[in-house]
Amino acid sequence: MPESIPADSVGLVAPKCEHFDEPIELECGRQLASYDLVYEAYGELNADATNAVLVCHALSGTHHAAGYHDMTERKPGWWDNCIGPGKPIDTNRFFVVCCNNLGGCHGSTGPMSPNPETGEPYGPAFPMVTVRDWVVSQARLADRLGIQRWAAVVGGSLGGMQAMQWSTDYPDRLAHAVVIAGAPRLSAQNIAFNEVARQAIRSDPEFHGGNYLAANTVPRRGLMLARMLGHITYLSEEAMRAKFGRDLREGKDEYDFHYEVEFEVESYLRYQGKSFVNRFDANTYLLMTKALDYFDPAAPYGHDLAKALEPAQVPFLILSFTSDWRFAPSRSREIVRALLECKKDVCYAEIEADHGHDAFLMPIPQYLAVLGTYMQRVANEVGA
Repeated sequence: MPESIPADSVGLVAPKCEHFDEPIELECGRQLASYDLVYEAYGELNADATNAVLVCHALSGTHHAAGYHDMTERKPGWWDNCIGPGKPIDTNRFFVVCCNNLGGCHGSTGPMSPNPETGEPYGPAFPMVTVRDWVVSQARLADRLGIQRWAAVVGGSLGGMQAMQWSTDYPDRLAHAVVIAGAPRLSAQNIAFNEVARQAIRSDPEFHGGNYLAANTVPRRGLMLARMLGHITYLSEEAMRAKFGRDLREGKDEYDFHYEVEFEVESYLRYQGKSFVNRFDANTYLLMTKALDYFDPAAPYGHDLAKALEPAQVPFLILSFTSDWRFAPSRSREIVRALLECKKDVCYAEIEADHGHDAFLMPIPQYLAVLGTYMQRVANEVGA
């Protein structure tokens, strides 16, 4: 926990909730008659509402992107490196909004929420949601907040996919799109990783077909394994070698062969898995990974990404990281090539980093400098 709030922090923050009674039609063909979106906001909205930035979270992210909920919180929000006074997304200049996506498990309506038809949690009955559905719900939140046009929509990983979707679905409602560690669609390998993670959850005896809350239990082991697998893919070989090497845990002898935790990397992964179980819902994990799998904006255009991006009217910043093998730089370059083919304004940078896919969360100086310089351009354009 912090002894004091850092000067460049947004400080103590509290989530807010907007309730929507207007039905939302989902891409899967179903609808939600009503729903909640939980969000946090940092900075001040200017008089003409032109300085608002939407931050879109990744797979396991939340609305808590920056600052602290209270003085007992061990870590700040997940993107505190980038959001705050004087940081790349400068809250002295921008009004920053981050919401928990529909289908989430941190306050927005999702599988853990009461189904109005039964009074019990939706569980596996919660409808499938897509990146496009999230963008529709975020546009409604913008309406509620009096924001007609975002100065920028920014996101990393799955958040970057949302920024791309915003640029084509609501081209007149954002001024810039920032896609970090993104991809135009998942590779077969990435879909395979997601499927193994889902099967780990679904094969847990405590899963109960997704109705584990009704059974007063949680598929802890399955969710833990899913997170362990996912976390391996978020790191690079270089990062794991530097952090753990092949070190044995203190007090362990080589060939102490009992299938218990022996190597430091094993201890780390088990810790990550166990802590994840305490803060994330298994049905939400299934839902979010499927949303990732389904994202493919070029599919309706004969897999021509340039045609899919043609409706976009905004400048783009595309960032990738050299050691990211899950969403490799080559995937970002696919986006760049498609944007150039349809004559869009695009800036691209490949950041040297050993952190793997998680690099977009890290305080890497070159990364922060590039993002900060671009966001200064955005601020200057909107007079923030």
